[in-house]
Amino acid sequence: MSFVSPLFLWYFMPAVLIAVLVCPRTWRNGIIAVGSLLFYTIGAGAFVFLLLGCMVVNFAAGPLLAPSPWDVHGVRRRRILIAVVSLDVTVLLIWKYAGFATQQIAAVAHWFGGSVPVASLVVPIGISFYTFHHISYVVDIYRGERQALRNPVSFAAYIAMFPQLVAGPIVRYREIADQLPQLRSHRLDDIAAGFPRFALGLCKKTIIADSLGPLVEACFKVPPDQMTFATAWLGAIGYTLQLFFDFSGYSDMAIGLGRMLGFRLPENFARPYSSVTITEFWRRWHMSLSRWFRDYVYIPLGGNRHGAAQTYRNLCIVFVLTGFWHGAQWTFLVWGCYHGALLVIERRFGFDLDPAVRWKRYLRRALTMLLVVFGWVFFRSPDLGHALSMLGHMLIPDFDGLGAGVEQAFTNQRLVLLLAALAVFLLPAHPVTGPLLESSRSRPATAMRIGVMTVGLLYAAILIATGTFSPFLYYQF
Repeated sequence: MSFVSPLFLWYFMPAVLIAVLVCPRTWRNGIIAVGSLLFYTIGAGAFVFLLLGCMVVNFAAGPLLAPSPWDVHGVRRRRILIAVVSLDVTVLLIWKYAGFATQQIAAVAHWFGGSVPVASLVVPIGISFYTFHHISYVVDIYRGERQALRNPVSFAAYIAMFPQLVAGPIVRYREIADQLPQLRSHRLDDIAAGFPRFALGLCKKTIIADSLGPLVEACFKVPPDQMTFATAWLGAIGYTLQLFFDFSGYSDMAIGLGRMLGFRLPENFARPYSSVTITEFWRRWHMSLSRWFRDYVYIPLGGNRHGAAQTYRNLCIVFVLTGFWHGAQWTFLVWGCYHGALLVIERRFGFDLDPAVRWKRYLRRALTMLLVVFGWVFFRSPDLGHALSMLGHMLIPDFDGLGAGVEQAFTNQRLVLLLAALAVFLLPAHPVTGPLLESSRSRPATAMRIGVMTVGLLYAAILIATGTFSPFLYYQF
């Protein structure tokens, strides 16, 4: 059940919000837990039992991981933590990577004349996200940063909360633990504050991202031997914009929904295409994922505390995992290694900028954007051969123009949207979206916000009613 489907927008979301408003405040977490499990069951079917099984194990382990006077040295707690995290990771590895692993083994066996059966498993939606939530929960308790939840309803509300269950943002337990027992009395205020953010995400997804989708699909479907310079660049730039508006649109909707339910979920984007270095890009893009890997992988490995060589090693490990986290394909692994290598190069040679020299900053911003666009070619391509061919055409100019299929998709409407999206990246680099949408002190700003959102929502509603919407791109991860 997608956020942009009529079933969600016109039935499920209003029903949950009305229930939260009408029922006693103490029922909030229960309503969210039941509604979220129903939401997941509609989308994933029997895989809800896999989710419930993981939830039972992690919830039961929580109290056992808390510091105890009977376990002074923490040996028992450490063993329990290792066992639970190993189980969470094993579930993720089996369902998401077993098919890829057996494909590689079968390919090697074929070289030696043998044969190995290839596993074919359907990847449960959201498994990467709720696995990371489970790991965050048990690790934060083990570290003594937060206490274990004793109420299974509150635990279910955290893990299965439908705004962030399928595609994030990844909410670390420490970020939401203090909010779970809070029973906010200003529920109408929460809805008034969260709805504009939800509406913004809906417009970004349906009006911009979905309009760019057919153009991007047409460009990436062109066979490598028919690819041209113009087609390659159009596809790469189009996907760069589509992915941003699709994923940041989902995050806006999730954050807005969370606020309407009384939770403040973490921000996931801060104008990433305004970055002047790749390091800064990763502080602005999918921030919840970056923070998760920093806290639970990079720092435990030693971070940057043990010299340059180990810092580079830790960065490479993190970005290999980041690439594979997105999917069991070599293209994702290469994309992760590509960004890891860029980060190592930046740390090794240093790229300090003088804020007073504006032209250098603009030049670095353009270079960073170019490097990011090249990386997205690996991320979107069906295989490495297609990605390398496309990059080759992007680097070697020709005058062949666009193919017939691409020209048909490249309508005037999409050209306007493409130019409008590019114009967004020329705005100031600091993030302004959240405060602007939530502020109500300025009457002119409030009136403008309401007017823009009303027009955008009407147009988005028309697009949804006519069926011209597609699943979120990050649903596959």
